[in-house]
Amino acid sequence: MYFEAKANGIKYQMNVNESRTHWKISLKTESSDWMNYDIPKQDFQTIDQTISFIFKNSSYLIDVIGKGTEYTVFTRGAHSVVEIYNEEKLLHESLKSGGNLGQSNSLVSGMPGKIVKIFVKPGDIVKKGDPLLIMEAMKMENEMRANGEALIKSVSVKPGDTVECGVILISFEKPSV
Repeated sequence: MYFEAKANGIKYQMNVNESRTHWKISLKTESSDWMNYDIPKQDFQTIDQTISFIFKNSSYLIDVIGKGTEYTVFTRGAHSVVEIYNEEKLLHESLKSGGNLGQSNSLVSGMPGKIVKIFVKPGDIVKKGDPLLIMEAMKMENEMRANGEALIKSVSVKPGDTVECGVILISFEKPSV
């Protein structure tokens, strides 16, 4: 499952896959390459709401208290607040904000997905609510619409393209009057 997280001002991308004997965890910051870890299930236990596991030959006892997307993680006499967004929450935020249309100069993929259909081309002027593209994510087709009036500068994807989170899909500017 894909997640994004933010802790201490640093944004992370994470993939967590569970097998019968391990968790395979991939982790990346904005300025680093993917780091891959295998955590054996035999080194992991839960007691009430506390997690105990061994990682890189060190033992960790973690207590997590969560509300919404914000989690306070207590370990080794310290705590950190971590915001965690799963694929569903990322998709919801992306659609709610129209992929940032009207707030920046581009429509950015809020999560990994596949481009199904594109409704605009460079030079088009769109109004608030106009459809821009359809992206399939989490086995659902999601139509992204304009949050305001804009002139389409470029379309960086085509139908059938698979995109990762954070990819610029469409660039635009305010139309000249």
